[in-house]
Amino acid sequence: MQVTHGGFHCEVGTKRSGNAVKQNRLLEDESLQGDGIFFKRRQTIMSEKPKYYITTAIAYTSGKPHIGNTYEIVLADAIARYKRSQGYDVFFQTGTDEHGQKIELKAEEAGITPKEFVDKVSGEIKRIWDLMDTSYDKFIRTTDEDHEKQVKKIFKKLYDKGDIYKGHYEGMYCTPCESFFTESQLVDGKCPDCGRPVQPAKEEAYFFKMSKYADRLIEHINTHPEFIQPVSRKNEMMNNFLLPGLQDLCVSRTSFKWGIPVDFDPKHVVYVWLDALTNYITGIGYDAEGNSTEQFNKLWPADLHLIGKDIIRFHTIYWPIFLMALDLPLPKQVFGHPWLLQGDGKMSKSKGNVLYADELVDFFGVDAVRYFVLHEMPFENDGVISWELMVERLNSDLANTLGNLVNRTISMSNKYFGGVVENRNVQLTENDAAVDADLKQTVTGTYAKVVAKMEELRVADALTEIFGIFKRCNKYIDETEPWVLAKDEAKADRLATVLYNLVEGIIIGASLLEPYMPETAEKIAKQLNTSLRDFDQLEQFGLYESGNRVTDQPEILFARLDMKDVAKKEAELEEAMIKAAAEHEAEEANAEAEKAEQEAREQAEREAREAYVRANQELMASIIYCEAGNQPYEGQVAVGAVIMNRVKSGSYPNSIEEVIYQSGQFGPAATGWLNRVRSSKGYSQTALQAAVDALNGSNPIGSCLYFDQGGSGMKIGAHYFH
Repeated sequence: MQVTHGGFHCEVGTKRSGNAVKQNRLLEDESLQGDGIFFKRRQTIMSEKPKYYITTAIAYTSGKPHIGNTYEIVLADAIARYKRSQGYDVFFQTGTDEHGQKIELKAEEAGITPKEFVDKVSGEIKRIWDLMDTSYDKFIRTTDEDHEKQVKKIFKKLYDKGDIYKGHYEGMYCTPCESFFTESQLVDGKCPDCGRPVQPAKEEAYFFKMSKYADRLIEHINTHPEFIQPVSRKNEMMNNFLLPGLQDLCVSRTSFKWGIPVDFDPKHVVYVWLDALTNYITGIGYDAEGNSTEQFNKLWPADLHLIGKDIIRFHTIYWPIFLMALDLPLPKQVFGHPWLLQGDGKMSKSKGNVLYADELVDFFGVDAVRYFVLHEMPFENDGVISWELMVERLNSDLANTLGNLVNRTISMSNKYFGGVVENRNVQLTENDAAVDADLKQTVTGTYAKVVAKMEELRVADALTEIFGIFKRCNKYIDETEPWVLAKDEAKADRLATVLYNLVEGIIIGASLLEPYMPETAEKIAKQLNTSLRDFDQLEQFGLYESGNRVTDQPEILFARLDMKDVAKKEAELEEAMIKAAAEHEAEEANAEAEKAEQEAREQAEREAREAYVRANQELMASIIYCEAGNQPYEGQVAVGAVIMNRVKSGSYPNSIEEVIYQSGQFGPAATGWLNRVRSSKGYSQTALQAAVDALNGSNPIGSCLYFDQGGSGMKIGAHYFH
């Protein structure tokens, strides 16, 4: 469980002895200790331990993350905790990606600024990450001032180096992915990444010379087989992108404003992927001008970029090439994990089948959800999640295999020995010795198996190995039958040893379980009145203190659930989600209708303004137009007088007809003259002044008005009237 105290990210749990506390390099606030519970301020201290820098992809702030999105942060957290337990000095970074056209559009739809929009969504993402008990060391936002400053520097550095140049881009653009594609890259005419429609787009842009570094990247991949994992992802990148040849990459946009401006050309904003990918170095103190921090120098290159398979191209092609251009080493490994899918297909709000972590946690608890997403995700293939599968796993694995084992062991210890657990080193029969030896071999041999699985990031398989301990302990109960031993006083020592062996097996299993289910592991240790073991002790059996006393009030770790109750909850959530989706669609439809009405009103206003300008231009022409050598018509003089009187009073005529009507000269002469005026070309400021002079009595109007063939006069006249 995590809480916030005094601005620090804190963990709550029982103290873990020895190396585990040391290796985390945490400072404890003693003033907050009590009842065996303590708060640990996560304050990284430089040490001589080997470093391990792990990152997730930063989450895009387009909306609330569903359980498939949440899987990645839980997976990364399990790996980070495991590495800490191994003795590594771990730095775990995650965060949010907050720029781009999609964000700008969503903010506009919501009627708020892009910054207000991303502040809200980023806060929600961070809330869910914390809810899932993730132990990240830094949560970076791409709107952070220091990140934006470095992105500008990086862009300028690459431009000055000649790797970025200015041009124009024309292609098919996917707004959700914020990516350009050629016609040949489309799949059935749609975006090859997300399957959504694309639109033709053309705009001025800056480009990065990808082909300059392609051969170097290919060589790196071939000589570092561990760089892209699983291998199937590497093959996809090589065969589909690198070997056919790389095109230069568009790295700026001008069609929207919500992004980091290019310093030397501010109408451009930095392309979202150049902005987002660089978080892995800016977040730990990289400076493009050579003033990087000690933290950056220690942590880079990253040991693991953990990302979804859908963005593997950006992380294994674009990102390594950017790093090569910056003269920085490449990350040691990029792992593209599979997707977690809904049981009946892709998650959809309109179907009501989207699963959110906070809703699942409300029903199952944090560690149950962590266990499920970690255990059910295969190494390469997509995993499946559903309410039914979660109930099945909770009842069988968590409530029965683990929870029942812990509860039975503690209850029998209290029932038969008042909670005291002792290893009485009783003389064993051949059969008992064989049973005990097999148990001990299973328990102490599991750590090596877990290490082997985790080296390949086979987290689900590692969990299976750990639960193998608990299953073996349950089998040990069936083999030794403590309830039978309890009936024979002569076998009391054997009974005590059996219970000791069970407690020892459980605490070793719980210590291995801690990276994956930290709260559960701590609860088990607390109930056994001991500490979780350091990893370097997990191959030793018999370290539990003989004579120690377990709790006399064992806690149910996981309660079994009835599928009927779960189905009812699922139906309620689906109904609420479908209703919310319908309301959202209705709101969007209303918004579109309002937008269309607003656009129609604005268009009508524009047309009215244009008509008004044209009318004023024609009216002005009626004052100053006069055919060469001819005297003005009577209608001209009257019309001109009315116009100037209206102008002087600040009340402008709405139409030529209105002026003619008010002049009292409506008739054939005025109408005929008016038609000729409407075919005129323009007028001048000189003529306008002459008209004013004429109306003031300075000049007779007929002797000073003339026709100006130039076009500038019309603009001057229109400006004069408005």
